[in-house]
Amino acid sequence: MATPANSTPSPAGPVRTGLARVFAWPRLRFTLAVSGGLGFLVGLHTYASLFVDVMRGWTMGLCILFAYGVLETRPRKLPKWLPRTALRIVGVVLAVPFSAMFMAGAYQGDRHGLGALVGAGLLFAPWIAIGAIFRARETEAREQTFKFELERSEFERRESDARLRQLQAQVEPHFLFNTLANVQALVDSGSPQAPKVLNSLIAYLRAAVPRMHSQSSTLGAEVEHVRAYLEIMQMRMPDRLQYTLRLDPTVARQPCPPVMLLTLVENAVKHGIDPSETGGRIDVDVWQRDRHCVIRVTDTGMGLKAAGHGLGTGLTTLRERLKLAYGGEAKLNLTEIMPHGACAEIVFPIREAAS
Repeated sequence: MATPANSTPSPAGPVRTGLARVFAWPRLRFTLAVSGGLGFLVGLHTYASLFVDVMRGWTMGLCILFAYGVLETRPRKLPKWLPRTALRIVGVVLAVPFSAMFMAGAYQGDRHGLGALVGAGLLFAPWIAIGAIFRARETEAREQTFKFELERSEFERRESDARLRQLQAQVEPHFLFNTLANVQALVDSGSPQAPKVLNSLIAYLRAAVPRMHSQSSTLGAEVEHVRAYLEIMQMRMPDRLQYTLRLDPTVARQPCPPVMLLTLVENAVKHGIDPSETGGRIDVDVWQRDRHCVIRVTDTGMGLKAAGHGLGTGLTTLRERLKLAYGGEAKLNLTEIMPHGACAEIVFPIREAAS
């Protein structure tokens, strides 16, 4: 009897061809069980031995299975008026009398039992074949759906990577132009700090720009990046900026989007410390909490109200980058600090660093 097992190989399994596909173990097991059981039931009502009737059932089942399996792929091209489904059903029906002719010579004995077995085969085999065909189609449809989902996920991943690179490209000129504007302000004012700041900026950019073009950084590299930036900013306003950097060593190698921490610190300098006549202090803390990384940047500057209600280009872009990199698992929160100041905090899940 034909088995309902799907003939289409699983995406993860080996591709069978020839007799290995026709007599694949799942369908062979099903065929032997059904045909052997049918031969046993017929043998209970005949004069031949049960062994002979079971052997007859197995012979008929194997012939039907062979016809069903071969006609799945042969001939390769069919006339438009002949569906392959109809061809397989006709092949299964014709396999029953051909197997009976073979068994009439191979197994001598009760002809009545052979006729009963042929009648049962003609009755049940086509319906089992039809069930197998429909089940194969359902399985093929599921595999096609699974394949489509994989292709769609891959497309969405590539689209997210492209969007992430686009957002990252927006961050680079945003930071560079602001830093160069600070240097220009020192040069225009004739500050003796201008050459020192410019030399520090050149050294800083040589180390920082290659990291900006990478798709991933580490928290340790981000902290050193910020340290160099704050050193430059402190040269520009030595009496109005103090800062501290604290990094938990356990998360120093944790991957993260590049320029993420710098965006928070730059925002604190630009909107908090720089506009204030007295300046202020920036504290950067990075640590681990409940399998999550926490980045907190606090400042004692003008605060969120003075900076305006909007997030600004830098923080808006950062929030979108976090969403692309971590989905809904990363959070960016901004809070006001009384009597003055602001706190920006990023929380994202810990991920294993690539070896």
